[in-house]
Amino acid sequence: MERAVGAGELPPGQLLPPLRELAQRLGVNPNTVAAAYRVLRERGVIETAGRRGSRVRSRPSSTPREWIGVDAAGARDLSSGNPDPALLPPLGAPLAAAAARAAERPTLYGAPDVVPEVAELARAALDADGVPAGPVAVTSGALDAIERVLAAHLRPGDAVAVEDPGWGSLLDLIPALGLRAVPVGVDDDGPLPERVEQALAQGARALVVTDRAQNPTGAVVSATRARELRTVLAAHPSVLLIEDDHGHGIVDLPLCPLAGGTAHWALVRSTAKAYGPDLRLAVLTGDSVTLDRVRGRQRLGPGWVSHLLQDAVGGLWRTGAVDAAAVAASYDTRRAALVRALRARGIAAHGRSGMNVWVPVPDETGGVARLLASGWAAAPGARFRVASPPGIRLTVSPLAPDEIETVAAAVAAAAGATVSGRLD
Repeated sequence: MERAVGAGELPPGQLLPPLRELAQRLGVNPNTVAAAYRVLRERGVIETAGRRGSRVRSRPSSTPREWIGVDAAGARDLSSGNPDPALLPPLGAPLAAAAARAAERPTLYGAPDVVPEVAELARAALDADGVPAGPVAVTSGALDAIERVLAAHLRPGDAVAVEDPGWGSLLDLIPALGLRAVPVGVDDDGPLPERVEQALAQGARALVVTDRAQNPTGAVVSATRARELRTVLAAHPSVLLIEDDHGHGIVDLPLCPLAGGTAHWALVRSTAKAYGPDLRLAVLTGDSVTLDRVRGRQRLGPGWVSHLLQDAVGGLWRTGAVDAAAVAASYDTRRAALVRALRARGIAAHGRSGMNVWVPVPDETGGVARLLASGWAAAPGARFRVASPPGIRLTVSPLAPDEIETVAAAVAAAAGATVSGRLD
């Protein structure tokens, strides 16, 4: 079946034969077919809906949501989610300094997986933000960290509560690991506590929360929401909590961490948005069991993240190469102006922090197409949704202040007036 799906002989949505029917046709035990279907589900090839049977997934779990997009040729691209290159620090000097140190003290097999200075600086910053004590690991980006933490505790078939709308790459990762995503609605203050409680009560074994600059909505977990969510988590101490501090380095709103109420937890901070996506580096902390499992499994695979990159990032941190307040102010000015301009035109727009604005629309495909025709490319909400209503995401990084009103007018014409305070 997997080969047939890959060859296009079993198209997306194709209903598969019932277990007993296929077992009889093949002359095998029904348990054999059941085991094969289970493996296909774990690999993300098929999905099962109880009595409605099993079908080929609408798209394979290995197909990234980024492929759901538009051809931005000839249009201004507001769909990428990339940071403003003008706000990224130059990397030549820190990389050259790291190379010079490597020439003096080459990193060889048996070296520690985390550069001591990076661990020290990362832990000091985490302490300053009220993140509970824990060891530090370094991974190749935030998604790598999240994957390793999920794999350290969960098995195929387990359910993971995720924000909806939420980060498309995470929504891709979960089925690719054989896990099941349980959508949790969000508003501007983060995940809705009643939806989190519902997901955990139904058996979700993990919860992934974006603390700041949530992608795509810009939500920030407020102090009040953090208290509410910690209360919910306290009633489910066996749940694995993963926090992604997506806005670290580009947001001036305080971090309100949730960690501490569950036995196993992790918090990850990537360098991608503040220092550049190509650095491919994130720091991870958490409880000792989780970090021991992550670092142990990492040693059996890639071993470590390049000390050249770690040294370069340590130098960037040590020298204050990024003025986080100035970066946050730059994004805040553009994002807040676009949100105000859209709301003035009757368009519900969300974006409390970060570089993205989420706009609910009644017709996602038509809205994206009409906006493209007016010269602006937006990301379709299908990249970020599980069960939440349609929307589009606009990244403000490429915008100049004098373009805000033009974009708002184009979005209003393309989307139509929609007013809503919630996103679910």
